[in-house]
Amino acid sequence: MNPRVLLVEDDRNLGLIVQEHLQLNGYETELCENGETALMAFGHGRFALCLVDIMMPRMDGFAFAREVRRRDKTVPLIFLTAKSLKEDKIEGFRIGCDDYITKPFSVEELLLRIQAVLRRSGAGGLTERTSFTIGAYSFDSVTRTLRNGQQERRLTSREAEVLRLLCLHQNKTLDRSLALREIWGEDSYFNARSMDVFVSRLRKYLKDDPRIEISSVHGVGFRLTLADD
Repeated sequence: MNPRVLLVEDDRNLGLIVQEHLQLNGYETELCENGETALMAFGHGRFALCLVDIMMPRMDGFAFAREVRRRDKTVPLIFLTAKSLKEDKIEGFRIGCDDYITKPFSVEELLLRIQAVLRRSGAGGLTERTSFTIGAYSFDSVTRTLRNGQQERRLTSREAEVLRLLCLHQNKTLDRSLALREIWGEDSYFNARSMDVFVSRLRKYLKDDPRIEISSVHGVGFRLTLADD
């Protein structure tokens, strides 16, 4: 079964947009417009994750999260909020949230954050792609094997993780910050330099097919593209 997500968002238009994208990506999603109705829904079903807005009428996101944590210590919580103050983030993590996304956010960012949280919690449910075709190459992220005809290369775990994310975002920009948090657990200067090294290695590994390019998007991240024949 696909993971069930409880989405708590008082902005109905935003809520419907997020719900639609989650459903398109395989998440069964129940939308509630305030904390009180969300608590009722939470009490009547099992959810793999809760996405919670903070500023809501009748019961705000912090109050909802406190009550959820009183009932369930393990269900993952992600706050969706316009608040970016350090004190609010500290309060959210003190309550027991797993992540914190500041509006406005991209759907791509949201999906990556959800995948990372569910992976850490062991509640992923969705079958993620592990096999990819990149031009003349085939890549298996589980065995960390990159093949080109009869040639085979075994990648390190970090090389394989970076290439997997690039493949999942082929022809799109892979946000450097998101990739660093997904793979290294922290967006820091030294981790960023380490990622640059792994990307350079991957470029060398894929150089035998001139159609393949891993380009740097200044100030944003990297993009894996395959030119037309």
